[in-house]
Amino acid sequence: MTAKAGSSHQTYRQAGVDIDASDRATSLIKELARSTERPGVLSGVGPFGGLFQLQGYREPVLVSSTDSVGSKVHIALGMRRLGSLGIDLVNHCVNDIFVAGAEPLFFLDYIGLGKLVPEEAAELVGGVAKACKTNGCALIGGETAELPGLYRPGEFDLAGFIVGGVERGDIIDGSAIQAGDVVLGLPSSGLHTNGYSLVRQIFDTDANPDNLQVTYSELAQTLGDALLEPHRTYYPVLKGALTSIHGMAHITGGGMPGNVPRVLPEGLAARIDRSAWEVPPIFRLIQDTGNVLDDEMFRVFNMGIGLVVVAAQADVEKIRSVAPDAVVIGGIVAQRSDTRVLLE
Repeated sequence: MTAKAGSSHQTYRQAGVDIDASDRATSLIKELARSTERPGVLSGVGPFGGLFQLQGYREPVLVSSTDSVGSKVHIALGMRRLGSLGIDLVNHCVNDIFVAGAEPLFFLDYIGLGKLVPEEAAELVGGVAKACKTNGCALIGGETAELPGLYRPGEFDLAGFIVGGVERGDIIDGSAIQAGDVVLGLPSSGLHTNGYSLVRQIFDTDANPDNLQVTYSELAQTLGDALLEPHRTYYPVLKGALTSIHGMAHITGGGMPGNVPRVLPEGLAARIDRSAWEVPPIFRLIQDTGNVLDDEMFRVFNMGIGLVVVAAQADVEKIRSVAPDAVVIGGIVAQRSDTRVLLE
């Protein structure tokens, strides 16, 4: 097949896809991925499929999760700071599998964008690699897709997929939870990756990105800085106390009312004392500025508690010995109504 003589030759670059830029981005990303390698990695970035050999388990169970950073992307674009989004992505996914007791093994990312700028892609993946190293997780592959027409230049989405491992007998599924157990909360580092659509509406940051640069006295930093605080990972802190834990809930979209019931056995509810911890200023600022009701705040945001841990009273101090910032925020009681989380 040959092009017609004398006619203009159309190219993929003219259609908005730059293969050369893709090759440069891949070259930059390979080095970042190589820095996260751990035992079990059999292939780096490049082959059609990442290879990982499972090691050290007798009855291995694979635990997987996938997620994105959602509309926090808009805040990062407004602040012209992308690297923390990769940290958000990995830590969110790590927490999702860790609540089952799983060790993070490997991670893959996906970036869909309107125009590929290799250095910006490398900044995003640099955050992914940094968080992978923190969690002992290998970045073994990914995809960067230049999609003009689907995304406008400068727009992108970032998503990821994680696989972890746990011994079958060590799975934490909440079945050990019983009435009388204690509920502990581990502080979040901010909004993590949820509630940003409401925040963008309240502060009108899409139409007026300069609003992100406003410094609020209660925050002691700009609004944008507070909103870009990276999602905290709980795996490095709590992995040594798993045998003392009956159940865990990652507090993401839906807040405590939407996430704690996911690990509670039938017939049980969690009574939560809202005065047991101090809600961080960023949430108070959001609520006051947007005139948001308490119930809505607790359904949308983590309100300062990023992970809920349920344990027997006798094990509370052991957990707090590895996680000193864990706070007793309530207890497990018999369920008396349709409400599984009693916020009091």
